[in-house]
Amino acid sequence: MAFSTLVITITTLIFTILLSTTPQSCSSPPSPFKKIYAFGDSYTDTGNTKTSTGPTAFNHVSNPPYGVTFFHRPTNRYSDGRIVVDFVAEALSLPLLPPYRNPSADRSHGVNFAVGGATAIRHGFFMKNNITFNLVPQSLQTQLVWFDKILESDYGCKDLKTTPRECRGVFGDALIWLGEIGANDYTCSLGSSLSGKIIQTLAINSVTGFLQAVMNKGAKYIVVQGLPQTGCTTYSFSLSSPEDRDQMGCVASMNKLSSAHNSALQAKLNTIKNQNPQAVIVYADYYNAHLSLMKNFKKHGFKELYKACCGYGGGAYNFDVFNTCGSPSSSSCSNPYEYINWDGAHLTEAVYKVLTDSFLNGTFCSPPFHYLVSKKLQNSVMD
Repeated sequence: MAFSTLVITITTLIFTILLSTTPQSCSSPPSPFKKIYAFGDSYTDTGNTKTSTGPTAFNHVSNPPYGVTFFHRPTNRYSDGRIVVDFVAEALSLPLLPPYRNPSADRSHGVNFAVGGATAIRHGFFMKNNITFNLVPQSLQTQLVWFDKILESDYGCKDLKTTPRECRGVFGDALIWLGEIGANDYTCSLGSSLSGKIIQTLAINSVTGFLQAVMNKGAKYIVVQGLPQTGCTTYSFSLSSPEDRDQMGCVASMNKLSSAHNSALQAKLNTIKNQNPQAVIVYADYYNAHLSLMKNFKKHGFKELYKACCGYGGGAYNFDVFNTCGSPSSSSCSNPYEYINWDGAHLTEAVYKVLTDSFLNGTFCSPPFHYLVSKKLQNSVMD
């Protein structure tokens, strides 16, 4: 589905529901949401990290050619252009989300709290286990603290029990978008004494705790992304042996960790849904959306599965962890729309566009995203 078609589909859904419940009007249909609040790591970050504050292995995000495709300048997004949350905002007729760390930005349509390099598990846990490489101090808990500050300072919302009117005013028209979170927890723990099972348990507990916290404040419409195929990024190949490959040619051990994580996450989400019937929680299947794209990469116009568009060294991968994209020695391809991998760890705008389509058109969301939109519109009419 083309992205313009996706926007039209959502608009048509809005018209259908409104016309069935209200008198006909010549005015344009309103967006189903007035605000988006986003959380996650570098796959969702729209500017909360910079070259000086980002993860060690990818610490040139403030330099060209980041942002070259759409913005024509670096915006501290880890891509050549827009990312998933940008396309989500556009599909919902909302402005692109400003990063939390830009205090002068207009926050009336939402805020992005995602941080490149962030972990699901608290930072202190890794410090206690002597794990520091490629990490930033901010975790999902940090992002929740930031969110709480804005809710209280801007809206007077503490929680549904003490400030019900204020919190309902915030969350009645707000979409919570929890981008993928947890990949950094696994990657930074490779080679340590921490097992994948320990990381999985703690990371998912962090995610479920976050979800319960925002629902206690009144969140009703939530999308939770699973992990992508982490073993299919160029960076993963540098961390593994050539024998550690699956049928797609990706790092088998890392993809197994991601797949197991997603299965456990979905089981937890089912429990949370049953415990919170007032909320609509959608699981966005990043892993299988990513897999489907890779299996059909030629159909989408891609030519390079694993080679980084922006990197150093040429060859099959064009990746060197000591000379990553944006560094003085790196160079960029002229056709990022034909590449899946942008800088070796993150994807190109063209890929994020396809992935967003696969989420919002319902194929890789459970329940479908249009179900969430329809529930929101029905509740708006009844309110």
